[in-house]
Amino acid sequence: MAHWLVKSEPDAFSWDQQVQNGTEPWTGVRNALASINLKAMKRGDQAFFYHSNIGREIVGVVEVAREAYPDPTDGTGRWVCVDMKAVGPLPKPVPLAAIKADPEFADFALVRMSRLSVMPVGDAHWARLCKLGGWTRK
Repeated sequence: MAHWLVKSEPDAFSWDQQVQNGTEPWTGVRNALASINLKAMKRGDQAFFYHSNIGREIVGVVEVAREAYPDPTDGTGRWVCVDMKAVGPLPKPVPLAAIKADPEFADFALVRMSRLSVMPVGDAHWARLCKLGGWTRK
């Protein structure tokens, strides 16, 4: 199983809305590298749900419920989306400031490519972020 981080501006689509909806298409991604990452996701992969712009923190975990398919919000047919299912909130949200302050995250994509909306998370970073957020579920 691979791990990911997906970003959403909470005033556009928040963690609370993800939880309320259960499973939701992750639409609107219009960056080539982020799209490649969506295409690489497999059913059952887990991702951190990150509030960008407002809050700037990891707040929950979602799971890929449906692999990449054409994004219904894109009239060109170029972009894809995946369906994400809420798994659970992090007991303790992990703020970007704490991630940037930790030298173990110097090479983490969230620190290096802060504008990328969908990114892989390596096993070591996943384990460290789970520990920081108090996440113990698999």
